[in-house]
Amino acid sequence: MLMEDYKTLDFDISPVGMSRLEGVDFSNLAFGKVFSDHMFVMDYADGEWKRGEISSYGPMTFSPAMMSLHYGQAIFEGMKAFRQQDGGVAMFRPGENIKRFNFSAKRMGMPEVPEDIFFQALVEMLKLDSGWVPNAPDSALYIRPFMFATESHVGVRPSQEYRFCIFTCPVGAYYTKAVKVKVELHYTRAAMGGTGAAKAAGNYAGSLFPTELAKSEGYDQILWTDAATHTAVEECGTMNVAFVLNGKMVVPQTSDTVLAGITRASAVQLMRHHGVEVEERKVTVQELIDASAEGRLTEAFGLGTAATVSPICTLGLPNGDWDLPEMSTWEVAPKVKALLDGVRYGTAEDSFGWNIPV
Repeated sequence: MLMEDYKTLDFDISPVGMSRLEGVDFSNLAFGKVFSDHMFVMDYADGEWKRGEISSYGPMTFSPAMMSLHYGQAIFEGMKAFRQQDGGVAMFRPGENIKRFNFSAKRMGMPEVPEDIFFQALVEMLKLDSGWVPNAPDSALYIRPFMFATESHVGVRPSQEYRFCIFTCPVGAYYTKAVKVKVELHYTRAAMGGTGAAKAAGNYAGSLFPTELAKSEGYDQILWTDAATHTAVEECGTMNVAFVLNGKMVVPQTSDTVLAGITRASAVQLMRHHGVEVEERKVTVQELIDASAEGRLTEAFGLGTAATVSPICTLGLPNGDWDLPEMSTWEVAPKVKALLDGVRYGTAEDSFGWNIPV
C-alpha cells in the first residue's frame, strides 16, 4: 500500500505539545531505552476494532485480571525506518511486517489488524516523529507494533478484547562486537505444531533462562536446535542464522519452528540477485562439527531486524569451542551487510521497491 492510496484517516491524531527530542543524546543510544514522542493505540471489543488514536507516549492502566497476564495472548513485530542519503525517511518493507503480524495474530487466536489502518498509523507516526530518526551509521528508528489481550477474565479461552499499539525508539547497533554462541542440546525454543513461526511473546520468555545459563558459561547467545532430536540447527538467539560452508551462503530453511525473518529473506534475495550462491536447507550440528574440523566453515552470522548482520566469532559445539577465522578474511557477511545497508539507507539502487518513503 502507498500513502496516496488513502484519502482520509481512520483514527485521530493528538500531537504532543512539547517534544522530548532536545533531551536525547543521539551519540549514546542504548538499544530500546529511549522512546519517541508518540504512540498509536487502538482497541478491539464487541467483535470490532474501535477508532484508534495517535497521542503522547506514556503509561497505561489495566486490571490485574487482564487475560494476557495470565494466558499469554501477546504478539509483536520489529521493524525499522532509516534516514536516507537525501535526508528523508523511509520504512524498510513494512508490508511484510504487517503480513507477519497478522499471521501471528491468527496463530494466537487474536483478531487481525486491518492492513490499511496499520499502514496509515505507521506513516502518520513517522511524519510526527521524523526528527527522532537518527542519521549515524548503523542507527535507525526501531518500530514496535504489538497486541495483547485486555479482557478482565480468569478462565482459559481467547480474550474478547484486545489492544493494538505502536511505539518507536531511536537505536544504534544492537551488538557492538562479534558474539560467542553455544549450540543448545537440551532446552528448546519451539516445537513442530507450536508457535515458533509466530512472534509470540511467550517464545521469547521461554528462551531467557537457557540463555542466561549460556551466558554464565561465557557465551553471548544460543544456537537453537530442533526439539525432536537436537541435531538440526534452527535459529541464533532471537535471530535467523547463516553460515558460509564450502564458499556458499547456507541458511536453515523456515518451518513451524524457524521464524520467517524479513531480514533473512531480504539477504537471501539480494545475494542471489548479485550472483552469490545461496542454499536454504537443513543444517545439522554434525555438519558444523565436520566443516569446522575440515576448515570448510569460514563464516557464521545472525540475521535480524535489530542486529541486521551479527558476526559469530565462536561456536560452542558439543566437542568444544571452535573459533571462526578472523573477520578480516570474511567476504559474505560484509557483502550482505553492505547490500542491505545500501538499500535501507538509500545509497544504492532499490531494485525490489522495498523502501517506502514517508
